[in-house]
This record gives sequence, C-alpha cells and structure tokens, in this order.
Amino acid sequence: MAGEKVLSLRGLTVDFATPDGWVQAVRGVDLDVARGETVALVGESGSGKSQTMMAIMGLLASNGRAGGSALYRGQEMIGLPERRLNRIRGEKITMIFQEPMTSLDPLYRIGRQIAEPILHHRGGSRAAARQRVLELLELVGIPQPERRIDSYPHELSGGQRQRVMIAMALANDPDILIADEPTTALDVTIQAQILTLLAELQEKIGMAIVFITHDLGIVRRLADRVYVMKTGEVVEQGETGPLFAAPTHPYTRMLLEAEPTGRKAPPNPEAPRLLSGRDIGVHFSLGRSWGGEEALLKAVDGVSVTLRRKQTIGIVGESGSGKSTLGRALLRLLPASGSLEFKNQDISHADRARMRPLRRQLQLVFQDPFGSLSPRMTVGQVITEGLIVHEKDLSKSERDRRAIAAMREVGLDPAMRNRYPHEFSGGQRQRIAIARALILKPEVMVLDEPTSALDRSVQKQIVDLLRDLQEAHDLSYIFISHDLAVVRAMADYIIVMRHGQIVEEGPAEEIFEAPRAAYTQALLAAAVDNRRFRTAVQEAAK
Repeated sequence: MAGEKVLSLRGLTVDFATPDGWVQAVRGVDLDVARGETVALVGESGSGKSQTMMAIMGLLASNGRAGGSALYRGQEMIGLPERRLNRIRGEKITMIFQEPMTSLDPLYRIGRQIAEPILHHRGGSRAAARQRVLELLELVGIPQPERRIDSYPHELSGGQRQRVMIAMALANDPDILIADEPTTALDVTIQAQILTLLAELQEKIGMAIVFITHDLGIVRRLADRVYVMKTGEVVEQGETGPLFAAPTHPYTRMLLEAEPTGRKAPPNPEAPRLLSGRDIGVHFSLGRSWGGEEALLKAVDGVSVTLRRKQTIGIVGESGSGKSTLGRALLRLLPASGSLEFKNQDISHADRARMRPLRRQLQLVFQDPFGSLSPRMTVGQVITEGLIVHEKDLSKSERDRRAIAAMREVGLDPAMRNRYPHEFSGGQRQRIAIARALILKPEVMVLDEPTSALDRSVQKQIVDLLRDLQEAHDLSYIFISHDLAVVRAMADYIIVMRHGQIVEEGPAEEIFEAPRAAYTQALLAAAVDNRRFRTAVQEAAK
C-alpha cells in the first residue's frame, strides 16, 4: 500500500426499505484505502459500488440505512451527526457523482456552485474564490473559462458538466476523492485528459482516489488495487496487475471478456425515408458585446440528415460537438432553422398541438436517466406515463401488464415496478428510461448516450436488445454516443460532428476502416488505443 491508512471499512452494510420489505444492497464489505493510492471498485450495475461510498458519506436515500464501520483517519463515519459530518465531506472527502445534471443546481451559475465549497470551508473573499474557480475550470479543460464561469448547467454539454463536477470536488485539495464513473459522459480524447489530470493532481497533493467504474481498461491504467463487487459483496480483491493477469473468480473473468460485438447490416436502399432534416441550425445567444453585437454559439450549423426505415445512424464526436442538440432538433424539441420532414410531412413549423399525436412515434431516451425520471413516481408509473397520454382508454390492469412486458424486454425484474427510481443503480435507471420509450412502440428513437452509464456486459445486452427490437418492429434509430465500440456494433451509417458541423459521414465500415478526415482519424486512434488495452487485458486473463 502507498502509505498510512486513511479509510477503513469493516462489515459495511446498506439496506433499503421498500414496499416489498428490506432489500440488502451492500453485504459486509471490508475495504482499505491508503494515503496517495488509487483503489477501484468494479462490478456490474446494481453490484453495490456506489452505495458503499454513499454510505460512508452519509448520502443514502431517506429509506436507506448503513451498518458496520467506516473509519476515516480513526473517526467513525457511520452514524456521525450531520454537523460533524459536514466538516469532513466537501473538504477532506469529496465525491464526483455519476450523474452531473442532477447534482448541479439548475438555478445557479456554475461559477457560484464551484465557489460554494471554497467559501464554506476556507472562507475568504468572493473575488478570491472566483479566481480559484477560473483556475479550476482551466485545469479540468473547460474552454473559455472566463465566459463559461457564468453559464448555467443546461448550457453545457454532458461532458462539460462532468468536468464542472470534477472542478468542484477538487476545489479544496481533498484527502480522499471518490470518483463515481467520472468519465462516463466523456468522449475518448477528453477521457484520457481527465484520467491524466486526476493522476497529476494525485501526485501533486497526495490524495487517495476511490474510483468506481465499470470500465476495466480505465481500472488497469489507473488503480493500484481492485475490489470486484457482485450483488453487494466483494468476490475478489488484490493488486491490479496480478488480479487482471490471473483472475480467480468466474465473475471477474466474465467482466474482462464483455464487449459489444457484431455489425449491423444496412437497410434496403429503397426503404422509405422516415425523418429528414435539411440545413438544420441551432444557435444560442451568448449576450451582446460592448459594441452591441450579439454573440452566437452555433451548436448546430447547417446539418442535413436523412433516416430510413430500419436504419441506424450513429452520431459521434467530442463533448460539445452538437450531437445531442442535433438529436433534439430533429425531434422538434428545440427551436431550429432549416426544414424537417417526418414521413413526408413538413413539420418544420408544427406547433405543440400538431406535434402531440406524433410524439409517440418519435421517442427520445435521455443521456441522464435520473434527471428524466420523476422521483415521486414508481417505476411502473414512470414506464406507463406515456400510455396515459396516448392510449387513454387502457385500463389500469392493462397498463400494468404492458409495464411488466416492457420491463422484461429490457432485462428488469417486473417485481421491482413498485419501487422508486432512487432505489436503482445508474444502469438500471437507464434501462427504465428505454422501457418507457419502447412501451409506446415508436417508429423512430433518438438514443442519446443510452449505454454511457452501463457496464460492458450490460452494454452488450442492451445493444443486442435494441437490434432485436429493430428487427422485430422495423424501428429506426439515431444513436448518439462517444463510445465508438458501441457505435460500431449498432450503426450502419456514421456522422462525425465537430463544432456543430459534419466533418465526415458515410457507411459505418467505410468510416471505421478508411476515415478521410484528420479529426475522425484522431477519434478512432484514441478508441483503438483503449480497445488494444482491453484486448491485452482479456488475453492476459485467458
């Protein structure tokens, strides 16, 4: 171990009260973290990784309870009064959460939110705090920090919001940084920058890192030691190199071998056009200069797309490239210039009343599932919400039957439909969001990073599921992702975006095998490096 022990868990348990009784999420976990070392918690969605760390931070949901012991430098954290706990968390122990949009207050500018822990724990003037915030934004790679410091969370891309969360967590040079899937929403190039940044900061200030992730390639590069969790228990642990080279538990071997596979055949070239956009533009005002000129952010700038029946268009690019904005514009969820057609109907200027009957045919699965699921509704109610709008005559029992069928389709136990979203892992919530869209049997689905929060084994299941559904129901997908391995397994046509424009497009095999644009080549090179690393790990494990 790298130094003195700073965190020690013994027999840690986490239970949740549900309508069906108490559910045990974490079962007797023992774990140690030393000063300056990186410890990884890995496992599939629902394995208890995040809940283990939420328990020591005192951040469990109101129906949760923690037991056992969690010592931070000899101080017991379990059961510690809120006031004393607040002296530790946010300064000595900080956490980067998996879902940044639900962790950032939509009513406050990001600069103010990053400054709060600085002012709370260190005091000083607001001017000094603002200067520190600018330094942090530059450190985590936010472009134009002087301008972005006054942005609201919704004005940033998913990857940029995650970097804001990292800046906030690092604000007070913590003793322990708990990173819960900190690179989930980031493209491969920014992911590498963030991992390098965390390693440099760790070297500089000597902090320990607890890294929660499903990406074993990242673990292999970053972690000193690994704890593998399954259904709330640690099934294997050890130093990273030996554990990856010779895993003893079948579950660990399964994780190492999981990878989305297969290729999608292109649709019939004569297949009818379902959704098409010509010269689509989405511009956001950034205010006016001293001379009175309005500054515009061209999030999408003159993009044309045509989607045919049973086709999957993969849209790739770095965070902030305009991928998600384009997807929303194609569904008329954002004001946009240009022309839009759905099934040969011009919907460029369709109002809400005219779009309502089309909504069930044009579904969106959001990047951040927790932010799109009502915390006051059970999962069964969430999944059937659209049926109440679009099939008003259905009885409650019929809706329940449809919810059961939809949950089975996405690999969820229908017995869990009376639970609430916060009782599920990030990956499980993403499957709930997919079930909510699927239950309406749409013709077009825009999938915005639908596998970003999922471990590799579940990604493979979701990819197979989406392909099966597409074949069975003639579905068409627009698949937005920064994960090129998943895109390659899903899409038959690729659009590469940068700064709101298309830099390259074409059949998937042509783009992956012979990219023409330098930017596409750089993206693929970064992805190949990650894939080569995972392949080497898998070969070593055999």
